[in-house]
Amino acid sequence: MSSAAAKRKNEETAGAGPSKKPRANAAQAAGVALVNSILANPKEYPISASEDVVRKSLVTLATYARSLEQQLAVAPVTGSSTQVARPAKSPAELEAAVEKIRRAAQSGIKKQMSWKPSCKTGSAKWSYDGICPDPEVFGALMGLGGPPTFKMKKFSVDQFQSLVGPIEGSVRYDTLYITGKEVTVRWSDTGEFKFSGTYGKWQPSKEDY
Repeated sequence: MSSAAAKRKNEETAGAGPSKKPRANAAQAAGVALVNSILANPKEYPISASEDVVRKSLVTLATYARSLEQQLAVAPVTGSSTQVARPAKSPAELEAAVEKIRRAAQSGIKKQMSWKPSCKTGSAKWSYDGICPDPEVFGALMGLGGPPTFKMKKFSVDQFQSLVGPIEGSVRYDTLYITGKEVTVRWSDTGEFKFSGTYGKWQPSKEDY
């Protein structure tokens, strides 16, 4: 083989590797989207009657789970001197990621605000489970000025809605609101989080009289 032919073959071989990355990124994005859709409405997420559609969804979830396993397998151990810092997001990227989680949380919470007898006293319970792999994004969502340092923290209802957005549920002849004084926020280092609180009809406080 001539030196020119060998050089051309080496260049073609070197250029073949990265071509799989966009496909992997697309598969991971599809997995994230499916997980978010399911968690946004876990009790009423529609299950297709088509076996092919269900199989495709399972394959998407399995592919996403395997990609996470592979990422964890190559991730440096916490405290290791070889740990590589996560590339910082630009302000626009950070806000876009925050807005995506904010909208999913608003939608997921509103869907749970159906009428129950306990709504009369504002004591019906709601909870929303989500995933946010980037602690910086969750910290920005909750107005922390950095990654969360807590496992559980309570936010006032006003503070929570100023961060996540106003949340109201509509039922026949009435509107439902987040009630009580606080919303509980739980965070896990694995990226899983939970919001929980109560909702129901407007409950006037003593200051309203």
